[in-house]
Amino acid sequence: MTAGVPRNWPAQGLGCTGAGFCTWNSRTCSQKADLSRQPQQTQHLARESCIPARVVAAIDVNTVANEVYKYNFPHTQLLAKTIEGITLEEFDKLSFNMILMSPPCQPFTRIGLQGDVTDPRTNSLLYVLGILPRDLLIQALENCGFQYQEFLLSPTSLGIPNSRLRYFLIAKLQSEPLPFQVPGQVLMEFPKIESEHPERNTIVTENKIERKKIEPSICFDKSRQRSGKEAILFKLETVEEIDRKHHQDSDLSVQMLKDFLEDDIDVNQYFLPPKSLLRYALLLDIVKPTCRRSTCFTKGYGSYIEGTGSVLQTTEDVQIEDIYKSLTNLSQEEKITKLLMLKLRYFTPKEIANLLGFPSDFGFPEKITVKQRYRLLGNSLNVHIVAKLIKILYE
Repeated sequence: MTAGVPRNWPAQGLGCTGAGFCTWNSRTCSQKADLSRQPQQTQHLARESCIPARVVAAIDVNTVANEVYKYNFPHTQLLAKTIEGITLEEFDKLSFNMILMSPPCQPFTRIGLQGDVTDPRTNSLLYVLGILPRDLLIQALENCGFQYQEFLLSPTSLGIPNSRLRYFLIAKLQSEPLPFQVPGQVLMEFPKIESEHPERNTIVTENKIERKKIEPSICFDKSRQRSGKEAILFKLETVEEIDRKHHQDSDLSVQMLKDFLEDDIDVNQYFLPPKSLLRYALLLDIVKPTCRRSTCFTKGYGSYIEGTGSVLQTTEDVQIEDIYKSLTNLSQEEKITKLLMLKLRYFTPKEIANLLGFPSDFGFPEKITVKQRYRLLGNSLNVHIVAKLIKILYE
């Protein structure tokens, strides 16, 4: 991405993610504006990163997202309009020095129409880029004086049992290279750097190779603790997938899912219906509270099954393998009876919010439906990941 900072904007650096665009003041970030599809994350990022900041405005056209934002942050200015409808003069009046923006990533993903900048969903990002000075916009980051680094990061790098791999690019306006900069390489973990401000925050290296400890998984059935080639395959899993899941569940540097689950909830509304069990039994990614992994939760979670996120087995005394091996030659009614023994349920919106790094006091207005909550969370980034990148930029 090529970008520059308007001369009359009080910003001295730039940080970007695959789902965002931000301006960043490396010395004192006292104010910031949020131009995101999930504006409620901005306040949590400020708190999580321990960086002195004040949100001056949040902008979103999604009425549901705005309701959630007002519920959690009633005193912050909220503009219910499109980013394209804001003039440069209006931006200037906000007097900010950092932007957090998360436009849709779908136009640039491998799955989909691959419309790139011709996709209308890129309009908000292109508009912000369009109001930058032309002489800066057409130049590369290096020629603008930015030092930058690319990352591919997942919450598992911070010990969170959720796979949500995202591309991030952070850049800072300075002449000296970043202390961890590796030109031309995409880092797969957070860098180890010495904090110049230990009283403000600490950057801890998440070197998975050095800190990883492996023990036999207590999440998998006993027969599946063997190598993939020896294990009995069921569902539509490959040997490689079984080995990967077993490896993930044996990684002691990652927390168990039970640390993120709600204690006192009515789980009945979250159980998978019999029809879904029967139709998608071979496609479900099933995890237990003792597992140290879960797949990426998307906005279709709760409405669709395939590829939208893991489901939780709530019975501890029933082995998944025993159930699936017994399904052969059974009638539909008998299969449903067997599958119901697993008591599979969806993760609640609160549990997904926990995995995404939202604080315990984050909530939803009662009128926001479960489906709407899943949709909002499915569009979110992980708060811990982005907050740590902000810390790195602030050093």
